[in-house]
Amino acid sequence: MQTQDFIDLEDRYGVHNYHPLDVVVERASGVWIHDVEGKRYLDCLAAYSAVNQGHCHPEILKALTEQAGRVTLTSRAFRNEQLPLYLKELHELTGYEMALCMNSGTEAVESAIKIARKWGYTHKGIAKDAAEIIVCANNFHGRTITIVGFSTEEQYRDGFGPFPAGFRIVPFGDAEALREAITPNTCAFLVEPIQGEAGVLIPPDGYLHEAAAICKQNNVLFIADEIQSGLGRTGKLFAHMHERISPDMVIVGKALAGGFYPVSAVLASREILSVIGPGDHGSTFGGNPLACAVARASMRVLQEEQLAERSADLGELLLRKLKEFDAPCITEVRGRGLWVAVELNTEARPLCEALKDKGVLCKETHGNIIRIAPPLIITEEELLWAIDRFREVFSAAAAGTYGSAENAKPEPELATAHR
Repeated sequence: MQTQDFIDLEDRYGVHNYHPLDVVVERASGVWIHDVEGKRYLDCLAAYSAVNQGHCHPEILKALTEQAGRVTLTSRAFRNEQLPLYLKELHELTGYEMALCMNSGTEAVESAIKIARKWGYTHKGIAKDAAEIIVCANNFHGRTITIVGFSTEEQYRDGFGPFPAGFRIVPFGDAEALREAITPNTCAFLVEPIQGEAGVLIPPDGYLHEAAAICKQNNVLFIADEIQSGLGRTGKLFAHMHERISPDMVIVGKALAGGFYPVSAVLASREILSVIGPGDHGSTFGGNPLACAVARASMRVLQEEQLAERSADLGELLLRKLKEFDAPCITEVRGRGLWVAVELNTEARPLCEALKDKGVLCKETHGNIIRIAPPLIITEEELLWAIDRFREVFSAAAAGTYGSAENAKPEPELATAHR
């Protein structure tokens, strides 16, 4: 079967809720993706940060296969040997006292909302069913009814109402707006330290620090959604660490399992997470032994290969090189670590398709923004190769053409698989 055969099958039998690039992936290793026709591409999306450790990392794969041969699922009706070790290592990595184990990032966000509300009732004395949570404009926290209900992206909401009440929206990066929105019924402020889906939007320096102080002054929980921004992506373990703050709750997912399995968690103090007791909340798969074994290996790789430090170093290189481009279609280049956005004054999709033809895969967001986020294991040589492809495409855009449709395969010396 060829590429179009697979596309036709997917379009016939699958819901059209995505607009993917027409690459049908057959296998991947490290930063390289191979399609069904033998063409190879450098991944500059990293599954929205889920494969920070690279595709099919051998240490994580080993943990997956070994655990899969012993026991994969018990439900939380019984205990398993992997969960306690995972919780201990998660504590040692992050410093948070306790964790609630979930699967997808969206589930973890929903869990954090439940925890915050119950904390508001049991610890702050908010009247029953009156708790409010403040969120930011342009947020992206998931796709459930609750979460899209407090989105400011109209497409995410269209046709899905009515939505649950209890949320207030303030501008992202405006600490005074947060201060003014807080009422006696406010139990939490939920924020992405850097807004990823919105186009790698970075708040003003000092914003997170001031927001955390405002929350503390008003006995409001500060919740950082680090699902995309966390676990090394921005050059530190968590993006909030750039401002030396300690959120009351941190939501993690994606790279927590290195792309092998959906694993997420809500991290907080014992006091906060103790509002949840037996029967209050649960998940059949949350904290299952396979997930825990995979997450343990994923965390080891992050630390042993110093991926946050690599992201910081190579991110500076990527940002500097992209800012040197002389391309009239570029209005702004911004980013932190290996998480960069190129904002354009034209549609981004044709450029993403031209980059695909050059052997680089990345994806547009909000129509005119290209996000660049390769796996954190990328080498400087591989990154420079990708930057050259970006330069070619942006130069072609400036000239009014997107160049050859022929896929430019990487040079042989870049062909090594993941270590």
